[in-house]
Amino acid sequence: MKKETLSTSEKEVPKHRNALEEKYQNTQEKEPLNPENIKEQVSQLPEPSGWRLLVLPFTPKEKTKGGILIAQESLDKLRVATNCGYVLKMGPLAYADREKFTTGPWCKKGDWIIFARYAGSRLPIEGGEVRLLNDDEVLGTIKDPGSVLHHI
Repeated sequence: MKKETLSTSEKEVPKHRNALEEKYQNTQEKEPLNPENIKEQVSQLPEPSGWRLLVLPFTPKEKTKGGILIAQESLDKLRVATNCGYVLKMGPLAYADREKFTTGPWCKKGDWIIFARYAGSRLPIEGGEVRLLNDDEVLGTIKDPGSVLHHI
């Protein structure tokens, strides 16, 4: 059996192994929840009752355009204070009140919406959180949540 050596000499020198480096290379970080990777879990999420909406808050990118990594603490703060979200489900009475919503629904399933910073009830789930908002807490719709400036 031949042992690995660093040089061609007869003297055996063990190959350098950094255990911590190997450990970190083998761990795979879970990707934050977004509309693409939550589709399998939507059926397991609670059904909003009445006039409520189930919304997945926008998750900011972990790296800036310039390549700077954003600290995990800052990302967590952004997730809590975000004001953009993706509508996953709508309750049966959402936007049913014709007197209140004379122009029709303000949003639909699959829309990106803007809401008040700390609006709704937060429900922690594996990989993030979802929010239950009332239908009248929607402030507007947006095409790209990345275009809204998210302060860190």
